[in-house]
Amino acid sequence: MGIAAELVLDARAELGEGAIWNSREQVLYWVDITGCKVHAFDPATGADRIIPVGEPVGTIVPRRSGGAMIAVKRGFASLNLDTWEVRIVADPEVHMPDNRFNDGKCDPAGRFWAGTMAMRGERKGKGSLYCLFPDLSVKRMLDGVTTSNGIAWSLDRKTMYYIDTPTLTVWAFDYDESSGSISNRRAAVSAGREMGYPDGMTVDEEGMIWVAYWEGWKVARWDPRNGRLLETVDVPAARVSSCAFGGPKLDTLYITTARGEGGPEDGKSQPHAGGIFMAKPGARGVPAFEFAG
Repeated sequence: MGIAAELVLDARAELGEGAIWNSREQVLYWVDITGCKVHAFDPATGADRIIPVGEPVGTIVPRRSGGAMIAVKRGFASLNLDTWEVRIVADPEVHMPDNRFNDGKCDPAGRFWAGTMAMRGERKGKGSLYCLFPDLSVKRMLDGVTTSNGIAWSLDRKTMYYIDTPTLTVWAFDYDESSGSISNRRAAVSAGREMGYPDGMTVDEEGMIWVAYWEGWKVARWDPRNGRLLETVDVPAARVSSCAFGGPKLDTLYITTARGEGGPEDGKSQPHAGGIFMAKPGARGVPAFEFAG
């Protein structure tokens, strides 16, 4: 048995994702992908601010110059948190209308990485992983991706971790902070289907990675140096999608979830699916990187 997560916001999101803690504002940003909304949850007050963006939104990151950056169906975009204005800055898959952007985060140099996935038809290998540079230029970093998901960087800033969900693997790449280039792909963590499907991911101050498991009812902490499972956080919802450390001490693990298929058994076994959960696992996170553009 792992640590038990507790409900902190009964959000009933269709597809909660993209958890990230904004240390300056002391709020948790997260998104409801298919609900087409960005959220800012304040644990101190319990208030959850909702910003409709008008299209599927895969993730959100703070922007150093103010506001936020998001990855929506049409590409990378800026978001004015006061006026709700969404401005597309790069659409590398304008020629692929059946694709949408999914999860992503900023790297140590302030570049915004996010990947795509197909929404219908044959999905295998139809997505890619992109990097938006601070000058708003965009570059494809990986192709042949099926469901682009969690991404994180090691504490020494020399390794990038990345999840393409159907591979059931957290991949590691050599990462060059100065250029953003990645190379030498290898498996860091591999787990069987019994764990669920790896989705969102974060790193703690000891360099361990925390992976949310879709259809797995859990978040798992792994040692990426040897692939060893260290502990789990049990979540009372099957579709666990992302996780992020937050709070003044970065010692609270916030977890997003999605609703089930809507059948009667879902309502009985996971009445708070689509909610935000939290746990105090005894570890602390590190501050999230902001977009430098």
